[in-house]
Amino acid sequence: MKITLSEKKLSQIKADYELIFIVDKNLNNEFIKDQNEFSFYDYKGSGVLSLNEQKRVYVGIKDLSLSSLRDGVASGLRAISAFKISSVKMASYFRDDADKMSFLALSEGAILGLYSYQKYKSEKKEQNIKELIISTQSYTKQKPKNKKALLGLEYGTIIAQATNTARDMVNETPQNYTPKRMAKDAMDLSEQIPSIKCEILDEKELQKQKMGALLAVGQASPNPPRLIHLSYKGASNALKIVIVGKGVTYDTGGLSLKPSDYMLTMKADKSGAIAALNAIRAAALLKLPFEIHAVLGAVENAIGSKAYKPDDVLISHSKLSIEIKNTDAEGRLVLADALSWAQENIKPDLIIDIATLTGACVVGLGEYTSGILGNNYDLQSEFYKLSKASGEFFSILEFNEHLRELLKSDIADISNAANTRYGGSLTAGLFLDKFIKDEYKDRWLHLDIAGPAYVNKAWGVNPSGASGAGVRALVHYFLGLDNLIQDGKDIVISPLKQKIAKKSPNKKAIK
Repeated sequence: MKITLSEKKLSQIKADYELIFIVDKNLNNEFIKDQNEFSFYDYKGSGVLSLNEQKRVYVGIKDLSLSSLRDGVASGLRAISAFKISSVKMASYFRDDADKMSFLALSEGAILGLYSYQKYKSEKKEQNIKELIISTQSYTKQKPKNKKALLGLEYGTIIAQATNTARDMVNETPQNYTPKRMAKDAMDLSEQIPSIKCEILDEKELQKQKMGALLAVGQASPNPPRLIHLSYKGASNALKIVIVGKGVTYDTGGLSLKPSDYMLTMKADKSGAIAALNAIRAAALLKLPFEIHAVLGAVENAIGSKAYKPDDVLISHSKLSIEIKNTDAEGRLVLADALSWAQENIKPDLIIDIATLTGACVVGLGEYTSGILGNNYDLQSEFYKLSKASGEFFSILEFNEHLRELLKSDIADISNAANTRYGGSLTAGLFLDKFIKDEYKDRWLHLDIAGPAYVNKAWGVNPSGASGAGVRALVHYFLGLDNLIQDGKDIVISPLKQKIAKKSPNKKAIK
């Protein structure tokens, strides 16, 4: 979809349809032309009203916040997407202090809102809307700064397209999307974007690296596991970040077999790795100044005669022993080895792991919200604040030492599951903490995206199915860090303060 900015007044722009926001039920702005129809349909400025004869669609939004703009343009375009129209025009809507980010949100909403996954449909619905034209004539009467608006549209397009690519990958079926396929996608990405490098560790190399936890999860599958390392080096060495993603391409639960209704949609258990892959894609295209790595643990948790078993004891890459109490607690085993490998080989300043890790997180926070866990509350808070511009929902979850006791094993260094049904997202995070070295304890975040990664109904800018959870949040977090550095402000990770210049080389940063 092409999104352009026009200096023409809205009335002078030729397009097939017009999209108009009604902000906070204000029915008296200059763009509203259909008061009689409002009375006829008893439309008060909430929801969506499409007037096909007038070629206008009205969308009620709460305010000019980024989330309202993003959701509003998605709702409006979806409402008219089935019509035989190719172009839509709209005025500019932005807060006076946030024109750049407002245009970013508009472009994100347009591209994300029109997404659909139709690969396996014999009759595919064509996406008719090819262009959105935004006039510099604005709702607030204040003209946007064109350079900032265009930059916002560019950034939003890159982030949204990366998110949609993640949706495609997560929606892909398990018979086709195997660990080998994930490795191919990673290698293809490095060929498409020369600034991204790719390294693949196959099962033989994983055995040499003694990744006993990751290998055990995949040992019953005919599709052998892979560890995938993507790296991107921006123009500055101010910050080295590693994103570690859980890439379970299908999760049966293993011998601790999932009930059939819980197994459905487990193709989405690769969402963390896919988010990491596409976050580094967007970071490279945005030319972010940081050094960013993505480490993906790609594996299939199958059942069979070679499956690992409850009561097994595994020796992880870190040499810590793990007593298996539940083979359906496999994601943390994959992450344990991937995290250990990343710390040992990359030596990052900041570690973020991202995974569809626990159903307990969904029970606690609902389908739409992800959890932020870790040992450093300031770092958790920083991620929460800076990622908020993405429109993704997060909640901070804090560890406590009483829960750590529940992971103790009589025969190994740790158990992979607690001996209680309560606090599952926290105990899973505490399991991962065992594999974080002391020097990284305060520089590590764990993101549990089990809720929003795959939802069987449309919500906000998201379709039914894969949402691409985590991609936008990670990229907006990186953008926020860059803004703080450019402004000469401290970021939470104190060991970096000596390394960070007051200005980063990324002159195109969005604030």
